[in-house]
Amino acid sequence: MVKADLSTHKYGMNERVELFVNKVGPYANPQETYGYYSLPWCHPEDGHKTNVKKSMSIGETLEGHALRSSGFHIFFGVSTPKAEVICTQILQKKEVEQFSKAVKERYFYQMYFDDLPVWGMVGEPKKNSASGQTSEYIFTKRRLSVGHNNGRIVEVNMTSDGLEPVEVGHQLSFSLTVTWTQTTKSFHNRFERYLDNEFFEHQIHWFSIFNSFMMVIFLCGLVALILIRALKRDYQKYERVEEVDLEGSASNIPEDTGWKQVHGDVFRPPHYLMVFSSLLGTGSQLVVIAVGLILFAIAGPVHGDVYEERGEIITAGITCYTLSSVVSGYASGKYYRQFFTTPRAESASRWQATMGLTIFLLPASVACVLTVLNALALYYGTVNAVPFLVILKVFSIWCFVSIPLSVVGTLLGRNAARKNSFPCRVNSIPRQVPNPPWHGNPVYLVPLSGILPFGSIFIELYFIFTSYWNYKFYYVYGFMLLVFAILAVVTMCVAIVAVYSLLQAENYHWQWTAFGCGASSGFYVFLYSLYYFYAKTRMTGLLQTCFYFGYMGLQS
Repeated sequence: MVKADLSTHKYGMNERVELFVNKVGPYANPQETYGYYSLPWCHPEDGHKTNVKKSMSIGETLEGHALRSSGFHIFFGVSTPKAEVICTQILQKKEVEQFSKAVKERYFYQMYFDDLPVWGMVGEPKKNSASGQTSEYIFTKRRLSVGHNNGRIVEVNMTSDGLEPVEVGHQLSFSLTVTWTQTTKSFHNRFERYLDNEFFEHQIHWFSIFNSFMMVIFLCGLVALILIRALKRDYQKYERVEEVDLEGSASNIPEDTGWKQVHGDVFRPPHYLMVFSSLLGTGSQLVVIAVGLILFAIAGPVHGDVYEERGEIITAGITCYTLSSVVSGYASGKYYRQFFTTPRAESASRWQATMGLTIFLLPASVACVLTVLNALALYYGTVNAVPFLVILKVFSIWCFVSIPLSVVGTLLGRNAARKNSFPCRVNSIPRQVPNPPWHGNPVYLVPLSGILPFGSIFIELYFIFTSYWNYKFYYVYGFMLLVFAILAVVTMCVAIVAVYSLLQAENYHWQWTAFGCGASSGFYVFLYSLYYFYAKTRMTGLLQTCFYFGYMGLQS
């Protein structure tokens, strides 16, 4: 005797298998989804069970799921010989308006059967050949085809039929047919049919990786050439100095030019040191989060692929953010502390304020955007509205885990900074910065520096955007890790070249320029999201537009 269990997905013959209904919404607007019974479907005989919500994790709720029992009687291995009428209803005026709107806007619905998703369309418009008018029709017959192997469900298909007109006074009879078929397919590979291998493993995907790799080689060669030339000139100068010392003449010693003129000023603290330190700590944390999530997804065969479990990637993201708070505190605290080398200077520092800014910078930025989006979701009544209890749970995790780890990281970073010192002494009087040429001006260096990093990832962005905004399951995380590594190398190389150009112009304020070189690629990512919105999607409405650009703004 086997007891039906959603966790093990093991069933015995004639045991009930729950079909969960999830959500409905316009197909063109992925974030404009509502609860399944927001449409006036009639309820089955066990209609009271449709009010029973499935227990969900924080990740599932934040991902926008609203699973509840369908009330349908489905038993493992038991096929229904004919269409079983679930319920009937006579359409009233308000119901006609709701169904007509759903058909016009191409509403789809989503259900889950043993944690396997199934989709279907609510209905479709049909044009009358005689009158030329378009009328709305709704599907009333559903056929559920289930493949099973060794007491486990390995395949589910849903087809819809039985179009009925949406008219006042018309009676609709909804029916469900379930067919069970024995199959030899493996349970562990049951999710592969949802993966679009032809799309994600297209030849252009491989070509983009090769193209980005060649860009890395070129940039590394360029950086090496710059450094070798600079070092070679220094060596030649030192050889002349040695010859002068031997001959006793100093008339031919060349004066320092370019970056060598500012060697006593390059280690001055940047303007707005507290803000810069906080951004540096937050950026370090984001890198750790990104790498951690990608590695977690790649290790899917060990703990379960992330695309199979609802909300798992969001749960992992919250975990990575919480644990990596120690990294943000460490990077911020260490960088800020190294500019205060004496006890007197240290007593005048504002390291506590810097620590507080580091703690609040990222969550405050995210919270501001998500608060607006959540208010919109509440106003429209979508399933993406986050319940207060979930908000309270996330806030508690941040307060009682993330903040203490950030404080510990700051203290560790400050202690580590005491052991470090700059390689050369900082001049007591700052050097005046001359007017730079255009190629040494941060106004031009920063935006130009973001082009190459963006160029190395924009093809991968297309695959990521398409998976997120067009109902595809992203699974090529090996590609993502490789592209992320290429992005990091390209950004570093570009920043080195930009800083070298800046120092050659005898401008020692290089920290913000170096930061801007890496950050500017995010500006191009946002511009690409604008293009993608207008050229690749059919999204409409205030709600979906705000969600799209809110999410893209955060990700950029």
